[in-house]
Amino acid sequence: MPELHREDSIFFLELGDDENRFSPDWMKNVHALLDEVADHPGPAVLVTTGKGKFFSNGLDLEWLGGHGDQMMSYVADVHELFARVLELPIPTIAAVNGHAFGAGAMLAMAHDFRVMRSDRGYFCFPEADINIPFTPGMAALIQAKLTPAAAVASMTTALRFGGPDARDLGLVDDIADEAALLETAAARVRPLAGKDRATLGAIKATMFSSALAALREQGAENAG
Repeated sequence: MPELHREDSIFFLELGDDENRFSPDWMKNVHALLDEVADHPGPAVLVTTGKGKFFSNGLDLEWLGGHGDQMMSYVADVHELFARVLELPIPTIAAVNGHAFGAGAMLAMAHDFRVMRSDRGYFCFPEADINIPFTPGMAALIQAKLTPAAAVASMTTALRFGGPDARDLGLVDDIADEAALLETAAARVRPLAGKDRATLGAIKATMFSSALAALREQGAENAG
């Protein structure tokens, strides 16, 4: 399950050491750890990573197979996790240590920045190959972070991008080898730790207002 530890102003959110799929319990755990980060009174930045082969393999399709009646509320919960990270009022970066597929790649996209391991793992939106269209919220999130050309190249092809290709396309901001991945990620956000949270939160809410609205629209419809 996810864990959190802090080194000075840097919070490291470790998603887990398996495929880190979005089970309901996993998402609740991530939210609880994000609460700890949000409640910290001092300067803070967030580095999110996984362990081993995967950053995250996305939706928990096995759980969904046994809980089809909860599909809509489950998707709304996934959307809310993306929205929470997208508007978190501290600097955030995903240190993509391995495979980031589907919703796992979208979670990385919800961070302010992304650094990917240079020699292992793929960044991929496989929806075009697994016949699962993007929800409006998911599409809005991805398109808020990518150029139109990069969105088309990644969202419509289901191609798997290794670190260098992901960087060249703009899916990630930088790459590093395994030994340097976390420090490379931390170095990018560490100087930003003192940003005023109210100001940064307001900036993100304005920058990503359309994506946030799209992500939360389905949850509001389900509640109605």
